Amino acid sequence: MFFCTQERLLLSVLPKHVAAEIREDLGAVVTGQFKKIYMSRHENVSILFADIVGFTAISSTCTAPELVKILNELFARFDKLSDKYHQLRIKILGDCYYCISGAPEERPDHAVLCVHMGLSMVDAIKSVREKTNTNVDMRVGVHTGAILAGVMGQRQWQFDVYSRDVVLANKMESAGMPGRVHISEKTLGFLKGEFEVSPGDGMSREEALRQAGLETYFITKVLKPYPMGTLDEKAEQNGKSGKEDKDSENSDSEEQDELSKLTGNGEKSFEEDYKARLHEELLGRETKGHIRQQANPLTLFFKEPKLETEFRKIKDTVSLVSISGLPAIAIFCTAAYFLVMSGSIFAIICLPSGSLLLSIIALIVICPVGLEVGPSMLKRMGLKIIEKPGLRLGIILIMVIIWCVIHVLSTDYENTWTWPGTVSFGVVGGNGSNLTTVRPFPPARMTHNFPQYLTYFAVLELIGLTVLTHLSHLIKFFLTLVIAVIQGFINLNLLQDSLDYYDDRTYGTTSDHDMSHSITLTVIVVVVAVCLILINRQLEVTSRRLFLWQKEVEEQREKVADMRLKNEALVYNILPPHVAKHFLGQSKKDEELYSKSYEAVGVLFAAMPNFSDFYTEDSVNNQGLECLRFLNEVISDYDALLEQPRFKDIIKIKTIGSTYMAASGLTDDNYNPNMPVKEKWAHLAQLTEFALTLKETLTNINKESFNNFLLRMGINQGPITAGVIGARKPHYDMWGNTVNVSSRMESTGKAGCIQVVEETARILEEFDYVFEQRGLVAVKGKGNLMTYYLLGRKSDLKNSPVKSNLDDPAVPTTSSS
Repeated sequence: MFFCTQERLLLSVLPKHVAAEIREDLGAVVTGQFKKIYMSRHENVSILFADIVGFTAISSTCTAPELVKILNELFARFDKLSDKYHQLRIKILGDCYYCISGAPEERPDHAVLCVHMGLSMVDAIKSVREKTNTNVDMRVGVHTGAILAGVMGQRQWQFDVYSRDVVLANKMESAGMPGRVHISEKTLGFLKGEFEVSPGDGMSREEALRQAGLETYFITKVLKPYPMGTLDEKAEQNGKSGKEDKDSENSDSEEQDELSKLTGNGEKSFEEDYKARLHEELLGRETKGHIRQQANPLTLFFKEPKLETEFRKIKDTVSLVSISGLPAIAIFCTAAYFLVMSGSIFAIICLPSGSLLLSIIALIVICPVGLEVGPSMLKRMGLKIIEKPGLRLGIILIMVIIWCVIHVLSTDYENTWTWPGTVSFGVVGGNGSNLTTVRPFPPARMTHNFPQYLTYFAVLELIGLTVLTHLSHLIKFFLTLVIAVIQGFINLNLLQDSLDYYDDRTYGTTSDHDMSHSITLTVIVVVVAVCLILINRQLEVTSRRLFLWQKEVEEQREKVADMRLKNEALVYNILPPHVAKHFLGQSKKDEELYSKSYEAVGVLFAAMPNFSDFYTEDSVNNQGLECLRFLNEVISDYDALLEQPRFKDIIKIKTIGSTYMAASGLTDDNYNPNMPVKEKWAHLAQLTEFALTLKETLTNINKESFNNFLLRMGINQGPITAGVIGARKPHYDMWGNTVNVSSRMESTGKAGCIQVVEETARILEEFDYVFEQRGLVAVKGKGNLMTYYLLGRKSDLKNSPVKSNLDDPAVPTTSSS
């Protein structure tokens, strides 16, 4: 069940081909100069960005569970629509949803599908508007071009797309209007007249569009409703897509069911179906042809010596337990001998002695291993017998020889001793009828009362030989043949007089019987021996077939175990550890969606503003791939810092282009509002130290690569709402005023600096951090905020000759200066 949940989570977040490639590379040694980048380029792809207008009003009035539930219901509908319109959802950025069409599966109708998707999203937001009684709406932008798609960094992997056209698609959304689908002229060229459009004049509202000289349009009317003009039209005509429209009406309940399956609530039925299919496959597997290819048809030895060696060295305690059949047969044969037959002096001595000897050998071999009792020396010996097939064969041969010896000696009747009270009978004669006169037989001619029992004893011995496991059928054939020949010789020679006398005594001297008992019993032994030889061969065929089957199962099990470990590593690398544990550990059917409110969380945004100047899509940079390879190295180095113990409370949330987002305080379950500042905000100081370390890391990268990249960072602290949204593709994200302000601190800051608001500066001063007042900064949606630039730790700055003037009272360090 756990493995199935891993696989579902993994494939729901990463495309199948990317997940497979990453899984194969897990644990591999990196030999090149750069870390492997999982990125591929796709041409003629339509990119859709959709943003919820008025989302801030909802997030400020709803509780964490309510907000996550609203978002999950909305984005679940979007995910359902993305399946219908063949979109690949890329990422959710707060209240922004973006997806692509035409990659990785190429489709000529990608632009048409994207526009239908955007129009459906505008319709879907109406239910949220009615439910929340707010003026929320969707602003949708669509642009068509080329993309580079893949994952960045080494932690919290998220599938993303990069290119100039992706940036323009984002600007198409921001330059759009609420309730409208805003498309570029490139997208319009792929619509084939299926929509009526009007001028969008996006260049007047967005500088990037004006610089690109990109004409824009609004969709005003649908001329060909879906699926007309798309590849789904033929399927719709065949009645194959009618179910999709019906499914979209019930998306809420079905998405909830999908989430239940994903998180483990519906895993039972999936697991049962998986086991049933596996059972059917195993039972229906053809192995007869496989054994013919692998083994010699005569000897049944495997053609591959290594395989034959593995088969012979199978450690199986059952092979030792099967040895107990020989002494057990000997004991019962001894009891039967003395109960129904006359005993010779040899039999009286040999049968009990031989049975005792066989029992001792079996106990010495079996007890230390099977019952785990006895001295350590015997245990070691028993283990060696299991490990060494030659030693096991030697013991079996000794036991068979012992049995054959006592069996032959027990056939002697020259020195018969009659038990007290036992009467031997003989035939005196008859009067021509079937009646005979019986009188005691003279002691000089004593014979066995029931000599045929000796043959039955031999048959039992052959059966005891058959049940021995992990013994070659050739050896069993040889031993069976030897015992049959010995018993045949005994019947036709040593026991002939006894058998003839038994016939005369039983059937009368005048009875006309065609075949004597000596011949009949010999034929029986031969027939039984032949049957057992065939059975022994078939048993070995089955044993070797099971061995091959078990070997295949073990190989599959190892693959599954390896895949499970890799999947687990991937899942914990996609979702934060505490969130991944929540999903993988769910089993209750009434489990709520994951959401949680935090009162004291630190949020960091770190961006490289001059990376956009560095990024070019020309042939020298392999259409931008080499630029992203460098960005991947930078982000990977950032991710590596999180493995250090000093940053254990920091979690990477996501990357947005060249922007790195991290947070602290998400794993602290012991929060108390009355805690001292240094204890309450220790994780914020840790996050600040992480930000300073990011600057040092980028400086070192610049020295090695001869670049001059700078980080522009913003830090904020306060309450946030975190949760997982998206039933089909779970995505962990954070919302709230704290996140928004942190993002604004980064975007309104200065390259090479860390900007914070006044409250954050006051808290960090308790940890000996020094700040320089910047002044009032206009923050979108917040008005003018007093902000500060972080200069560093006071102890570090005092030792720095460049910053030694901070001790001058004339230099402002905080708002109180």
